[in-house]
Formats: sequence, C-alpha cells, structure tokens
Amino acid sequence: MGETRHTKVLIIGSGPAGYTAGVYASRAMLEPILVQGIEPGGQLTTTTEVENWPGDTEVQGPDLMVRMEAHAKAMGCDIVSDIITDLDLSSRPFTATGDSGVTYIADAVILATGARAKWLGLPSEEKFKGFGVSACATCDGFFYRGQEIVVVGGGNTAVEEALFLTNFASKVTLIHRRDELRAEKILQDRLLKHPKIEPLWFHTLEEVIGADNPLGVEGVRVRNVQTDEITEIAAKGVFIAIGHAPANELVKDVLELHNGGYVSVKPGTTETSVPGVFAAGDLTDHKYRQAVTSAGMGCMAALDAERFLAEQDG
Repeated sequence: MGETRHTKVLIIGSGPAGYTAGVYASRAMLEPILVQGIEPGGQLTTTTEVENWPGDTEVQGPDLMVRMEAHAKAMGCDIVSDIITDLDLSSRPFTATGDSGVTYIADAVILATGARAKWLGLPSEEKFKGFGVSACATCDGFFYRGQEIVVVGGGNTAVEEALFLTNFASKVTLIHRRDELRAEKILQDRLLKHPKIEPLWFHTLEEVIGADNPLGVEGVRVRNVQTDEITEIAAKGVFIAIGHAPANELVKDVLELHNGGYVSVKPGTTETSVPGVFAAGDLTDHKYRQAVTSAGMGCMAALDAERFLAEQDG
C-alpha cells in the first residue's frame, strides 16, 4: 500500500464520458489513468435495450460498456479498479486518493463521475430498499414475474422502467403527481397504449407497507394531491424512478456548480472553474443526459486537456 502513481491525465469515472475520454487521451499520447469508481460502466450497466446509440439499432447497455472499456484499453488507457475517495484541486499537480491506498498525482483531471438515482427520502422506502423497493428495473425486474408492481415518476426514466417491467409483472401502476408525463412522446405513446400499465394521475407515494418477518413489500399508500385521500394499492415491488442527481461529492465544495449540483463548465468547452480540471457527461449535463452526448463530452474533455497541457509545457 501507499503507492504513488503519476499521470498526465487522470480520468475519474467509467461511463461513456470516461471511456471516450480514455480513447482520445490515449490517442493523444497522454498515457491516461482511468479510475472506474464504484459502478464500472456507469448507469448503462443497469439498463437493457439501448435503441439510440448511433450504429446499433439495439444494443444491451452492459455489452456497450464492455466494448467501450475494451476500446479504451486497446488504445492504451490504463484502467484501474479503484474508487477515488478524496481529490485535492488546490494546486497543480492535483492529488487524488484511492480507496486502495494508491495516491494519484495528475497534471490534469477529467471528471466523469456521472449521476445516480434519486430517492424520495421516506423512512419506509429506506426500510424496504433491497426487499421490494428498487431504483433499477433492469437489476431487479425478474424478481417480480407474475406480480403486481408500482413505478413512481413521470419522466423518461419512469416510463422506460414501467415498459421494461411489463416483461415480468402482471400489472404495472405508474404513480405520478401530475396528469401528464415529461417523457419523450414516443415513450408516452407506448406506455399509454400498453395493456399492462395503468397510470395513476395526481398521486404521490406516502408510504411503502409490508411484512417484517421476512422483510418484504406488500403494497403502498398513495395520496391524491387534489383531495388528500389516501388509497392502498397491493404491490410486491416498488420502483422509484424520479430522476438522477450528479455524483459531485468529490468536488461540490471546490468547483462552481449549477442547476442543483451539476458542475459548471465554460460554454462550448469542458473547462471547470479550476484550470486543468475538466468535466464531462451527466456530472455537468442536466439537460440532455444521453450516452451519445456524454461520449461527445468525453472526447471534448480529452482534447481540452491535451490543449491545456500543451500550453503548460510551452
């Protein structure tokens, strides 16, 4: 333990942004080190069909990430299975501490830590997390073959999860606080036409109810936001799909943020408020949040880092 490693570019995160940055930084002969983090491959490893990745009419999310990792490795990117627990950006070279005990010294840093699922924050949600409450349909959907389940949310995530869960569940109730969805129109059309899905408009989830021994979900209590009436719905699974929050823990007190925690970058670049630190993907993007835009930003970050380092050397 206690090893110290130096790199021109340290890439933190391993989704489409991180791996693409790895490809481009390697091609620029920057010999990058990429630290994968707590979820190698990022959010796409918990999705199934990806239908909007150019060149693949349909591809499995985990397969796409395996291919991206292999591509970055083939270009010469040093991919490390570690988690950065501390990042010191107060002076160059920057210092990152890994959970493994390794210290990484970097002339430039590309942040690609992505985003993770948001939760409602209910005590009952926390109690049954992993025992009927989930934020990942693709991880847990197959546990609910022939069962009735509920999905909470109204955006793309919620609609995609609800549609995916019809592969297993006998019925999916979508609980949404409004009477219209924010999801893409094509997804809304699929959901509203699906015989297994029943939308429950103007309702919020108040409590998850279930058994203690063994621990397991048996239903939910929902509240009508217009009348305050409480209703119970039988369900074996509860999927929370209310969006994502940027994984900004390493930099939230150091870099400028916007829109509730996303890392700010200068328009048209991936430059953050600290010179030599670049951000790409869902960590900075509250608007598009697509695999293809994340990959594009990963490319931009590597090229921005290459230019920055060339200017320093010059």
